Amino acid sequence: MTNHPAQSNGMQSLRKEHLYKVLVIGDLGVGKTSIIRRYVHQTYSTNYRATIGVDFALKVLNWDSETVRLQLWDIAGQERFGNMTRVYYREAMGAFIVFDVTRPTTFEAVIKWKEDLDSKLMLANGQSIATVLLANKCDQGRELTNNGIKMDQFCKDHGFVGWFETSAKHKRAAVLLAS
Repeated sequence: MTNHPAQSNGMQSLRKEHLYKVLVIGDLGVGKTSIIRRYVHQTYSTNYRATIGVDFALKVLNWDSETVRLQLWDIAGQERFGNMTRVYYREAMGAFIVFDVTRPTTFEAVIKWKEDLDSKLMLANGQSIATVLLANKCDQGRELTNNGIKMDQFCKDHGFVGWFETSAKHKRAAVLLAS
């Protein structure tokens, strides 16, 4: 956290800045990049291009006298099988694990992603970082998430702080992440 002067109504005030690294992980093609683009740039594209390695986006949020910079790390879906995730995960304060509600195998894979994350990254106090499960492409189907009680129990059983349905195509990601 840093402090620097900011002008407010002609008076000098101290503005606090916070930088948080947040991971966005999950299998190939689940919509991680689309969620990030919708949230950061308010855009959506039907053109799919796989992320190679890692990509970054920055979202700046201003609240009263504080600035929060969310550094979103978009990790390629195939990276869980490589050696680089430990490097990519380093110093993250939170994570979203994304699955595609129309592809059950991507839901099954979230447990492996969570295990990979928890085995390679912990907070200074030894706790796992806060991880939220995102059920993406909910505009295309809800078979996997039509039972909220089961989804809540799944999150509790596997160490997620919660879950949300998202759709980058229909702006549900931007609303979710902004709240």
